[in-house]
Amino acid sequence: MVSAVVFGYHNVGVRCLSVLLAQEIEVKLVVTHPDDEDENIWFDSVSNLASLHGIPVITPDDPNSEEMTTRLRSLNPDFIFSFYYRKILSVAVLETARRGCYNMHGSLLPRYRGRAPVNWALVHGEAQTGATLHEMVRKPDAGAIVGQMAVPILPNDTAEDVFSKVLVAAELVLCQTLPEIVSGTVVARQMDLSCGSYFGGRKPQDGLIDWGTMGARQIHNLVRAVTHPYPGAFMDTAKGRVVIWRTLVVEDTSSPKSSAQPSLLQKGDQLLATACDGGVLRIIRAELEGRLLDQNTFMEIFGRSSYPLP
Repeated sequence: MVSAVVFGYHNVGVRCLSVLLAQEIEVKLVVTHPDDEDENIWFDSVSNLASLHGIPVITPDDPNSEEMTTRLRSLNPDFIFSFYYRKILSVAVLETARRGCYNMHGSLLPRYRGRAPVNWALVHGEAQTGATLHEMVRKPDAGAIVGQMAVPILPNDTAEDVFSKVLVAAELVLCQTLPEIVSGTVVARQMDLSCGSYFGGRKPQDGLIDWGTMGARQIHNLVRAVTHPYPGAFMDTAKGRVVIWRTLVVEDTSSPKSSAQPSLLQKGDQLLATACDGGVLRIIRAELEGRLLDQNTFMEIFGRSSYPLP
């Protein structure tokens, strides 16, 4: 029987581990992360799935320690798979797999190498992303591609919407490619890193809206990239912090398309925001210090129907 060690986390880790089990790969060990109590854990547990199937689970602080490498050598796996594991694996760890190491990444590599690929794709207004299965080498997200599938990003999709599509794509890519990996017939194509991009992780403060430089479409993209289950796009006002959870870009024929004064305004039964490019956003859901901010509470909170933004 073909054997593997899995480094995995998040929903992609759960679904891809499920694929290995369905195709009767002997998973000798699952390496995962302990859940961070300061993180919103909205995803499924790789640890729970592994335990359900009687697979040993460990959560080492350092997956590249000598102790870890020694343990992997003793297991002598055919393959190592990494499915949304958050730490970079050393060459010494990768060399413990006799037949190869593969990683599932949530973008159309070589674009959006690195961390938070779905969120970054939305921030930049991409029309598609996907899942890529590739060989693991010393450089992160740089090995030859063995499987890839694109998914569309619709104009109002949130990060959770897109992640759900990438999750299905990842499962399908692995289902289709795994038999060829096992048989040794998989065809790999080298990645041209010059055609790609690399991005680091995102922090809650990266959700700050810069009304002085960001147009309506840019703000909308940021909002949908960091809305629930992420911390949200925000701005600070004299009344406190406003977090904007959902927007729509609306046609604005009355404003010029440059040098507009950014502002919030209550207009009829809608709460709107004008961006510096003259574009207008309809704010579907927002909160001020945890209190719902909408067209009904705007006047009560700000005392006027229009509030200029810095």
